[in-house]
Amino acid sequence: MAAVAVQVVEIESLNEQAELSKMSPEEHWKMQHEKMHVKHRGHEAMHAEMVLILIATLVIAQIVLVQWKQRHCRSYNMVTLVQMWVVPLYFTVKLYWWRFLSTWGMFSVITSYIIFRATRKPLSGRTPRMVYKWFLLIYKLSYAVGILGYLAIMFTMFGFNLLFRIKTEDSMDFGVVLLFYGLYYGVMGRDFAEICSDYMASTIGYYTGRGMPSRNLSDDICAVCGQKIFVDLDEEGIIENTYQLSCNHIFHEFCIRGWCIVGKKQTCPYCNEKVDLKRMLNNPWERTHVLYGQLLDWLRYLVAWQPIIIGFVQGINYTFGLE
Repeated sequence: MAAVAVQVVEIESLNEQAELSKMSPEEHWKMQHEKMHVKHRGHEAMHAEMVLILIATLVIAQIVLVQWKQRHCRSYNMVTLVQMWVVPLYFTVKLYWWRFLSTWGMFSVITSYIIFRATRKPLSGRTPRMVYKWFLLIYKLSYAVGILGYLAIMFTMFGFNLLFRIKTEDSMDFGVVLLFYGLYYGVMGRDFAEICSDYMASTIGYYTGRGMPSRNLSDDICAVCGQKIFVDLDEEGIIENTYQLSCNHIFHEFCIRGWCIVGKKQTCPYCNEKVDLKRMLNNPWERTHVLYGQLLDWLRYLVAWQPIIIGFVQGINYTFGLE
Protein backbone atom coordinates (compact mmCIF):
# COMPACT_ATOMS: atom_id res chain seq x y z
CA MET A 1 0.00 0.00 0.00
CA ALA A 2 2.84 2.39 0.85
CA ALA A 3 4.46 1.78 -2.53
CA VAL A 4 1.17 2.47 -4.30
CA ALA A 5 0.72 5.72 -2.35
CA VAL A 6 4.22 6.85 -3.33
CA GLN A 7 3.52 6.10 -6.98
CA VAL A 8 0.26 8.08 -6.82
CA VAL A 9 2.11 11.07 -5.32
CA GLU A 10 4.79 10.85 -8.00
CA ILE A 11 2.18 10.70 -10.76
CA GLU A 12 0.36 13.73 -9.32
CA SER A 13 3.66 15.60 -9.11
CA LEU A 14 4.45 14.81 -12.74
CA ASN A 15 0.99 15.91 -13.84
CA GLU A 16 1.37 19.18 -11.92
CA GLN A 17 4.76 19.82 -13.53
CA ALA A 18 3.28 19.12 -16.96
CA GLU A 19 0.47 21.59 -16.31
CA LEU A 20 2.96 24.22 -15.11
CA SER A 21 5.04 23.82 -18.25
CA LYS A 22 1.97 24.57 -20.38
CA MET A 23 1.17 27.78 -18.46
CA SER A 24 2.25 31.21 -19.55
CA PRO A 25 4.35 33.28 -17.13
CA GLU A 26 1.27 35.38 -16.25
CA GLU A 27 -0.84 32.28 -15.47
CA HIS A 28 1.99 30.80 -13.41
CA TRP A 29 2.29 34.04 -11.42
CA LYS A 30 -1.49 34.11 -10.78
CA MET A 31 -1.42 30.52 -9.51
CA GLN A 32 1.45 31.27 -7.12
CA HIS A 33 -0.41 34.35 -5.93
CA GLU A 34 -3.55 32.31 -5.20
CA LYS A 35 -1.49 29.73 -3.27
CA MET A 36 0.02 32.49 -1.16
CA HIS A 37 -3.44 33.86 -0.32
CA VAL A 38 -4.65 30.39 0.71
CA LYS A 39 -1.54 29.87 2.84
CA HIS A 40 -1.91 33.20 4.69
CA ARG A 41 -5.70 33.16 5.08
CA GLY A 42 -6.67 33.76 8.69
CA HIS A 43 -3.31 35.38 9.54
CA GLU A 44 -4.61 38.96 9.54
CA ALA A 45 -3.61 39.55 13.17
CA MET A 46 -0.06 38.36 12.47
CA HIS A 47 0.19 40.59 9.41
CA ALA A 48 -1.01 43.58 11.44
CA GLU A 49 1.78 42.92 13.96
CA MET A 50 4.33 42.77 11.16
CA VAL A 51 3.10 46.09 9.74
CA LEU A 52 3.32 47.73 13.17
CA ILE A 53 6.86 46.40 13.63
CA LEU A 54 7.84 47.77 10.21
CA ILE A 55 6.38 51.23 10.90
CA ALA A 56 7.91 51.44 14.39
CA THR A 57 11.33 50.35 13.09
CA LEU A 58 11.23 52.89 10.26
CA VAL A 59 10.31 55.72 12.65
CA ILE A 60 12.99 54.79 15.19
CA ALA A 61 15.62 54.31 12.48
CA GLN A 62 14.79 57.70 10.97
CA ILE A 63 15.15 59.42 14.34
CA VAL A 64 18.46 57.68 15.04
CA LEU A 65 19.87 58.50 11.60
CA VAL A 66 18.82 62.16 11.80
CA GLN A 67 20.40 62.55 15.24
CA TRP A 68 23.56 60.80 14.07
CA LYS A 69 23.82 63.06 11.03
CA GLN A 70 23.32 66.21 13.12
CA ARG A 71 25.81 65.26 15.85
CA HIS A 72 28.48 63.40 13.84
CA CYS A 73 27.99 64.38 10.19
CA ARG A 74 31.42 63.23 8.97
CA SER A 75 31.11 59.68 10.35
CA TYR A 76 27.51 59.43 9.10
CA ASN A 77 28.51 60.44 5.57
CA MET A 78 31.49 58.08 5.55
CA VAL A 79 29.50 55.05 6.76
CA THR A 80 26.69 55.85 4.31
CA LEU A 81 29.16 56.11 1.43
CA VAL A 82 30.82 52.80 2.29
CA GLN A 83 27.43 51.08 2.47
CA MET A 84 26.37 52.55 -0.86
CA TRP A 85 29.57 51.24 -2.38
CA VAL A 86 29.35 47.74 -0.86
CA VAL A 87 25.62 46.88 -0.60
CA PRO A 88 24.92 46.94 -4.39
CA LEU A 89 28.12 44.92 -4.92
CA TYR A 90 26.76 42.17 -2.63
CA PHE A 91 23.49 41.90 -4.57
CA THR A 92 25.35 42.12 -7.89
CA VAL A 93 27.54 39.11 -7.09
CA LYS A 94 24.64 37.19 -5.55
CA LEU A 95 22.30 37.75 -8.52
CA TYR A 96 25.02 37.58 -11.23
CA TRP A 97 24.51 41.10 -12.55
CA TRP A 98 27.83 41.16 -14.42
CA ARG A 99 26.93 44.20 -16.52
CA PHE A 100 26.52 46.35 -13.41
CA LEU A 101 29.65 44.82 -11.89
CA SER A 102 31.72 45.88 -14.93
CA THR A 103 30.50 49.50 -14.77
CA TRP A 104 30.95 49.50 -10.98
CA GLY A 105 34.53 48.27 -11.41
CA MET A 106 35.44 50.93 -13.99
CA PHE A 107 33.89 53.69 -11.90
CA SER A 108 35.70 52.46 -8.77
CA VAL A 109 39.11 52.28 -10.45
CA ILE A 110 38.95 55.76 -12.02
CA THR A 111 37.42 57.35 -8.92
CA SER A 112 40.07 55.74 -6.70
CA TYR A 113 42.76 57.36 -8.84
CA ILE A 114 40.96 60.72 -8.66
CA ILE A 115 40.73 60.46 -4.85
CA PHE A 116 44.41 59.52 -4.70
CA ARG A 117 45.34 62.66 -6.64
CA ALA A 118 43.01 64.85 -4.55
CA THR A 119 44.49 63.70 -1.24
CA ARG A 120 48.18 64.15 -2.17
CA LYS A 121 50.30 66.78 -0.45
CA PRO A 122 51.49 69.08 -1.90
CA LEU A 123 48.48 69.41 -4.18
CA SER A 124 49.14 69.95 -7.87
CA GLY A 125 47.66 73.15 -9.28
CA ARG A 126 45.79 71.23 -11.99
CA THR A 127 44.32 68.57 -9.69
CA PRO A 128 41.19 70.51 -8.54
CA ARG A 129 40.08 71.08 -12.12
CA MET A 130 40.72 67.45 -13.02
CA VAL A 131 38.67 66.31 -10.01
CA TYR A 132 35.74 68.61 -10.78
CA LYS A 133 35.81 67.71 -14.48
CA TRP A 134 35.56 63.99 -13.68
CA PHE A 135 32.74 64.31 -11.19
CA LEU A 136 30.93 66.87 -13.36
CA LEU A 137 31.08 64.32 -16.20
CA ILE A 138 29.65 61.63 -13.90
CA TYR A 139 26.97 64.06 -12.75
CA LYS A 140 25.89 64.97 -16.28
CA LEU A 141 25.99 61.35 -17.50
CA SER A 142 23.93 60.17 -14.53
CA TYR A 143 21.44 62.97 -15.17
CA ALA A 144 21.10 62.04 -18.85
CA VAL A 145 20.87 58.28 -18.19
CA GLY A 146 18.32 58.81 -15.39
CA ILE A 147 16.13 61.00 -17.63
CA LEU A 148 16.38 58.42 -20.44
CA GLY A 149 15.35 55.65 -18.04
CA TYR A 150 12.40 57.69 -16.77
CA LEU A 151 11.26 58.38 -20.35
CA ALA A 152 11.56 54.67 -21.19
CA ILE A 153 9.33 53.81 -18.20
CA MET A 154 6.74 56.41 -19.25
CA PHE A 155 7.04 55.15 -22.85
CA THR A 156 6.12 51.65 -21.62
CA MET A 157 3.33 52.73 -19.25
CA PHE A 158 1.55 54.55 -22.09
CA GLY A 159 1.91 51.49 -24.33
CA PHE A 160 4.08 53.09 -27.00
CA ASN A 161 6.40 50.07 -26.89
CA LEU A 162 3.69 48.00 -28.61
CA LEU A 163 3.90 50.27 -31.65
CA PHE A 164 7.51 49.11 -32.12
CA ARG A 165 6.72 45.49 -31.19
CA ILE A 166 8.83 45.65 -28.04
CA LYS A 167 7.76 43.39 -25.19
CA THR A 168 6.45 45.24 -22.16
CA GLU A 169 8.79 43.34 -19.81
CA ASP A 170 11.86 44.18 -21.92
CA SER A 171 10.93 47.85 -22.28
CA MET A 172 10.17 48.27 -18.57
CA ASP A 173 13.37 46.43 -17.54
CA PHE A 174 15.40 48.67 -19.83
CA GLY A 175 13.90 51.81 -18.28
CA VAL A 176 14.29 50.63 -14.68
CA VAL A 177 17.93 49.61 -15.24
CA LEU A 178 18.82 52.98 -16.80
CA LEU A 179 17.02 54.86 -14.03
CA PHE A 180 18.89 52.86 -11.37
CA TYR A 181 22.25 53.39 -13.09
CA GLY A 182 21.68 57.13 -13.35
CA LEU A 183 20.55 57.61 -9.76
CA TYR A 184 23.13 55.29 -8.22
CA TYR A 185 26.19 56.77 -9.94
CA GLY A 186 24.79 60.26 -9.47
CA VAL A 187 24.66 59.73 -5.69
CA MET A 188 28.10 58.10 -5.59
CA GLY A 189 29.69 60.83 -7.69
CA ARG A 190 28.31 63.63 -5.50
CA ASP A 191 29.45 61.95 -2.29
CA PHE A 192 32.98 61.31 -3.54
CA ALA A 193 33.13 64.84 -4.97
CA GLU A 194 32.24 66.26 -1.55
CA ILE A 195 35.06 64.30 0.11
CA CYS A 196 37.57 65.41 -2.53
CA SER A 197 36.42 69.03 -2.23
CA ASP A 198 37.03 69.02 1.52
CA TYR A 199 40.49 67.46 1.17
CA MET A 200 41.64 69.76 -1.61
CA ALA A 201 40.32 72.96 -0.04
CA SER A 202 41.86 72.08 3.33
CA THR A 203 45.19 71.27 1.68
CA ILE A 204 45.21 74.57 -0.22
CA GLY A 205 44.51 76.28 3.10
CA TYR A 206 41.83 78.82 2.18
CA TYR A 207 38.98 76.70 3.55
CA THR A 208 38.26 74.90 6.77
CA GLY A 209 35.03 73.36 8.02
CA ARG A 210 35.59 74.82 11.47
CA GLY A 211 37.49 77.83 12.68
CA MET A 212 39.59 80.20 10.56
CA PRO A 213 41.48 79.30 7.35
CA SER A 214 45.21 78.73 7.68
CA ARG A 215 45.98 81.24 4.86
CA ASN A 216 44.80 84.72 3.97
CA LEU A 217 43.10 85.04 0.60
CA SER A 218 44.42 87.73 -1.72
CA ASP A 219 42.24 89.37 -4.37
CA ASP A 220 43.91 87.62 -7.33
CA ILE A 221 43.70 83.99 -6.03
CA CYS A 222 40.86 81.49 -6.46
CA ALA A 223 40.27 79.80 -3.08
CA VAL A 224 38.98 76.62 -4.75
CA CYS A 225 42.00 75.76 -6.92
CA GLY A 226 44.63 78.06 -5.37
CA GLN A 227 45.60 79.50 -8.78
CA LYS A 228 45.68 83.10 -9.98
CA ILE A 229 42.38 84.50 -11.22
CA PHE A 230 43.82 87.09 -13.58
CA VAL A 231 46.79 85.86 -15.64
CA ASP A 232 49.04 88.00 -17.84
CA LEU A 233 49.62 86.93 -21.42
CA ASP A 234 53.23 85.94 -20.71
CA GLU A 235 52.32 83.98 -17.55
CA GLU A 236 51.41 80.31 -17.24
CA GLY A 237 47.99 79.81 -15.70
CA ILE A 238 44.26 79.32 -16.21
CA ILE A 239 42.37 81.85 -18.35
CA GLU A 240 38.60 81.70 -17.99
CA ASN A 241 35.53 83.61 -16.82
CA THR A 242 35.23 84.64 -13.19
CA TYR A 243 32.30 84.78 -10.79
CA GLN A 244 31.83 87.06 -7.78
CA LEU A 245 29.73 85.90 -4.82
CA SER A 246 27.59 88.20 -2.70
CA CYS A 247 30.43 88.28 -0.14
CA ASN A 248 32.59 89.94 -2.89
CA HIS A 249 35.05 87.00 -3.13
CA ILE A 250 35.95 86.18 -6.74
CA PHE A 251 36.59 82.68 -8.18
CA HIS A 252 37.02 80.94 -11.49
CA GLU A 253 33.48 80.29 -12.74
CA PHE A 254 34.21 76.59 -13.36
CA CYS A 255 35.73 76.19 -9.90
CA ILE A 256 32.86 77.79 -7.97
CA ARG A 257 30.26 75.86 -9.97
CA GLY A 258 32.10 72.63 -9.27
CA TRP A 259 32.35 73.57 -5.59
CA CYS A 260 28.62 74.34 -5.23
CA ILE A 261 26.87 71.99 -7.66
CA VAL A 262 29.14 68.94 -7.78
CA GLY A 263 30.81 69.22 -4.38
CA LYS A 264 27.50 69.94 -2.56
CA LYS A 265 28.89 73.08 -0.91
CA GLN A 266 26.52 76.02 -0.58
CA THR A 267 28.87 78.37 1.24
CA CYS A 268 31.78 80.56 0.15
CA PRO A 269 35.02 78.50 0.08
CA TYR A 270 36.74 81.18 2.16
CA CYS A 271 34.34 82.99 4.50
CA ASN A 272 31.56 80.33 4.66
CA GLU A 273 28.85 82.85 3.75
CA LYS A 274 25.71 81.29 2.27
CA VAL A 275 25.73 81.07 -1.55
CA ASP A 276 22.57 82.02 -3.45
CA LEU A 277 22.35 79.21 -6.02
CA LYS A 278 19.36 80.80 -7.77
CA ARG A 279 21.48 83.88 -8.50
CA MET A 280 24.33 81.72 -9.75
CA LEU A 281 22.13 79.61 -12.04
CA ASN A 282 20.55 82.24 -14.28
CA ASN A 283 19.62 79.71 -16.96
CA PRO A 284 16.27 78.06 -16.03
CA TRP A 285 17.51 74.74 -17.46
CA GLU A 286 20.42 74.75 -15.02
CA ARG A 287 18.13 75.02 -12.01
CA THR A 288 16.94 71.47 -12.64
CA HIS A 289 20.42 70.36 -11.56
CA VAL A 290 19.71 71.68 -8.07
CA LEU A 291 16.47 69.70 -7.88
CA TYR A 292 18.24 66.63 -9.24
CA GLY A 293 20.96 67.01 -6.61
CA GLN A 294 18.33 67.21 -3.86
CA LEU A 295 16.69 64.06 -5.23
CA LEU A 296 20.04 62.25 -5.15
CA ASP A 297 20.64 63.29 -1.55
CA TRP A 298 17.25 61.86 -0.60
CA LEU A 299 17.91 58.60 -2.44
CA ARG A 300 21.09 58.04 -0.42
CA TYR A 301 18.85 56.97 2.46
CA LEU A 302 16.96 54.41 0.35
CA VAL A 303 20.05 52.83 -1.21
CA ALA A 304 22.30 52.78 1.86
CA TRP A 305 20.01 52.27 4.86
CA GLN A 306 16.77 50.76 3.56
CA PRO A 307 18.21 47.23 2.98
CA ILE A 308 19.69 47.22 6.50
CA ILE A 309 16.42 48.42 8.06
CA ILE A 310 14.41 45.78 6.16
CA GLY A 311 16.89 43.09 7.22
CA PHE A 312 16.55 44.24 10.82
CA VAL A 313 12.74 44.04 10.55
CA GLN A 314 12.96 40.51 9.15
CA GLY A 315 15.18 39.54 12.07
CA ILE A 316 12.58 40.86 14.54
CA ASN A 317 9.80 38.97 12.75
CA TYR A 318 11.85 35.77 12.82
CA THR A 319 12.55 36.22 16.55
CA PHE A 320 8.82 36.53 17.33
CA GLY A 321 7.90 33.68 14.99
CA LEU A 322 6.06 35.93 12.51
CA GLU A 323 5.96 34.68 8.92
